[in-house]
Amino acid sequence: MTKSNYWADNYVRKLSSAQDALKNIRPGQRVFIGSSCGEPQHLVKELSVLSSRFTDLEIVRLLALESAPLTLIANRSHSQAFNIRSFYPGSAHPKELKQNQRFITPINLSAIPRLFKSGQIKVNAALVQVSPPDDFGWMSLGVSVDITKAACESADLVICQVNSSMPRVLGQSFIHVNSVDHIIEHEEDLLNIKHMPEIEAADMIAKHISRLIEDGATLQTSLGTTSQATMLCLSDKNDLGIHTQFVTDDIMRLVSLGVITNDHKGFNNGKIVASSAAGSSLLYEFLDDNPSIEFHPSDYVNDPGIIARHNKMVSMNTAMAIDLTGQVAADALPYNNFSGVNGMADFIRGASMAPNGKSILMLTATSDHGRRSRIVPLLSDIPMVVPRADVQFVATEYGVVNLFGKSIQERAMALISIAHPDFRDELFAKAKELDLIDIDRKLKHSIKGVYPLKYEETIQIKGLPITFRPAKPVDERGIQEHYYNLNRSDIVSRFFHEKTSFVHDQIETTFEIDYINDLTIVAVIGEIGFEKIIAVGEYYRNSIVNMAEIAFSVSREYQGMGIAKILQSKLAEAAKDNDIKGLVAYTSRGNEGMIRLFHTLPYKVNSEKEEDMLVLSCLFSEPLEKES
Repeated sequence: MTKSNYWADNYVRKLSSAQDALKNIRPGQRVFIGSSCGEPQHLVKELSVLSSRFTDLEIVRLLALESAPLTLIANRSHSQAFNIRSFYPGSAHPKELKQNQRFITPINLSAIPRLFKSGQIKVNAALVQVSPPDDFGWMSLGVSVDITKAACESADLVICQVNSSMPRVLGQSFIHVNSVDHIIEHEEDLLNIKHMPEIEAADMIAKHISRLIEDGATLQTSLGTTSQATMLCLSDKNDLGIHTQFVTDDIMRLVSLGVITNDHKGFNNGKIVASSAAGSSLLYEFLDDNPSIEFHPSDYVNDPGIIARHNKMVSMNTAMAIDLTGQVAADALPYNNFSGVNGMADFIRGASMAPNGKSILMLTATSDHGRRSRIVPLLSDIPMVVPRADVQFVATEYGVVNLFGKSIQERAMALISIAHPDFRDELFAKAKELDLIDIDRKLKHSIKGVYPLKYEETIQIKGLPITFRPAKPVDERGIQEHYYNLNRSDIVSRFFHEKTSFVHDQIETTFEIDYINDLTIVAVIGEIGFEKIIAVGEYYRNSIVNMAEIAFSVSREYQGMGIAKILQSKLAEAAKDNDIKGLVAYTSRGNEGMIRLFHTLPYKVNSEKEEDMLVLSCLFSEPLEKES
């Protein structure tokens, strides 16, 4: 009698207990386990019960949560039953990861499916968790498609745990009943990730990078507190899209707010595309049969060529350490959940190739409760994951810099400027010792200044977005170019004499500042790291009288746009915040523009003649009376 090939008949015939199905696995075989929140917990527990039957099983996994059965079993088992080959280092406790580092297989996530399908790593058995079959016999891999689909297609033996808690996620996420060998029905809650604790440093990083993300951008984000904070900072953006490894609760929140529409991705419009999900049970309900979400395998989602097809693609990933040349380490961090080689390099390269794309690496400035700097002179005893040539934006709680196209000296100075102030002297000295920066450079006390983000603002003037922000050490070349391009009369107005040289020693007080006694506000256009400085406003505090002397210069083609007035207003705001009594300006008697500008301040202005100069001053304690 011929067996029926009708899927429903096959489903019944393939039903089994977990123990009976697992007995088909033999010692010495390689067993793939479904990843992260999709881990088939029941099957893993039963495999542990049967461990005495096995020797030298090699467990292949992408990653496992620390609370997952597979990780718990691996951590307490020192027998000959299991070896673990992990493509992801894991989660939040680096000391435990260190014990198992010999099992880690460094590889880009996009390449793992090919590793399975080619047979270069032979998968003997795959243990996965799926949704119940639909009317046509298709079961969804749900929250874990990534490399799981390739493992199922390559394995000699496929054992499925059917669980109604697994959402039916659309896309390339399905396997058919006829293609699996054993079916075990077992209901249990999916593994989930709790909401991360709020960390002040992560919130500051998020504020720094939120302005890098334009309306209509397509985002990829890693898991962890910093990424969570960043997503929370994007609530005022419009028409964002998602192409990422993990869908999270924060992505779901932005969808509910209407921030994520996927309308302008330029590829897969209208769809959130991912390969996995990690979050709450509410997130899994959101995924179930949602036509706006598609999960695809990692060789699609992480393919740099696919990533590069998206408009304004932005990759946001968390790093563990970076050296002064730009090399990046990315092993797991507390509250970061998962890191390592994984898909970071895929997305960094894909985003850099995309139209108007950006890659952003985020890291808190210190580790070990502030005792160690994550910005180090050179990566020597830490594995490098991202080569220096691939690094673009780097953000800490002290600022964001763009390393793309920068020399080693420019990179070193930029990274020192966003390191924790307590470590900047040490990093500067080591950089000189390693010949990364000019041996004659001097590090002023001002290098310890903390960038005051609150004075940063982008304003549309005559249709041109102009960013007003405090100057940074990396602005040296831009400020030099601004001064060199001023015409003769503007130079004389600014410096009171003709000047043809603006070398480092002559203008260092403009960019080596402490933001309190010394402050420079620049007006810039263009992308961070390649901005053109079109105006410079600065104050210097005279501590004897506690007044701030101000001066301005605006490029000729941008004069008459009110830029100097905005700079003056911001300098006045900062001076008041820093308990300075008032402002003073020295100008020639014929400089009517400067005189008019100073009189726009909302304070009583005093004028005094001093030889051929005019001294203008005002006190913040003497505001102009408002006209009734």
